[in-house]
Amino acid sequence: MPITKGYQQLVAEAMAEVRTYSVAEVVARMGDPGVQIVDIRDIRELAEGTVTGAYHAPRGMLEFWVDPASPYFKPIFADESREFILFCGAGWRSALAAKALQDMGMRNVAHIDGGYAAWVQAGAPTETLEQQRARRQKKA
Repeated sequence: MPITKGYQQLVAEAMAEVRTYSVAEVVARMGDPGVQIVDIRDIRELAEGTVTGAYHAPRGMLEFWVDPASPYFKPIFADESREFILFCGAGWRSALAAKALQDMGMRNVAHIDGGYAAWVQAGAPTETLEQQRARRQKKA
């Protein structure tokens, strides 16, 4: 059976429905307690590093981690006072993921245009996984 709607159309439809921020807009909001940046990339992609302060929620588990009825629920996503800004490698998966979360009823979700590639190209703050672990241990 042929595909009747390709990934490009799905991404375009998602982009038309979700809030999209530029890297500069998100950098300006870093440190704001009302913002949580969420890295939805696959665990293997994290070897490249991540956005400083990002929370990792793999794309394959995102809907399960967000839904309080799921046995995989993560309480971080219950904070309705925060805006969750998703990113992936190039901005396609994060657009689809933000739309899926909106379809679930979340209104406090957005994504970063261009994803991690645009973030790195802009010279925005990144950290290694080791730096991220050390930062989290200081908070604990």
